[in-house]
Amino acid sequence: MSAHESPEGGRSLRPVIGATLFFLLGLLALGGIKSYRDLTQARERVDALELQIQAAEDRIESLKQEIRQLQGDPQTLERRAREDLGLVKPGELVILLPDRAEEQPAQDDPGP
Repeated sequence: MSAHESPEGGRSLRPVIGATLFFLLGLLALGGIKSYRDLTQARERVDALELQIQAAEDRIESLKQEIRQLQGDPQTLERRAREDLGLVKPGELVILLPDRAEEQPAQDDPGP
């Protein structure tokens, strides 16, 4: 036997090892692509959540400012309470306007 021949009669393990390595590298590449895509989606989700948090914080600040205004002005507080709760003072005249849906005339069915 020569030094270049394998004991199996000339069959080499190089193609099998090469195919196995190629297969493993392919799996690693697919895993890397999926991980990158997942990371990108996670970053987009974080950005969206940060926008929602900022909008909520802005709304909270707006409501806090409104509370400060109402605490400092009893007339405005009374007006807002009456508007929101539908309350009236004794002697006030209340005019109820119809809803826009009720304002539209009903279409008559053309009879035979």
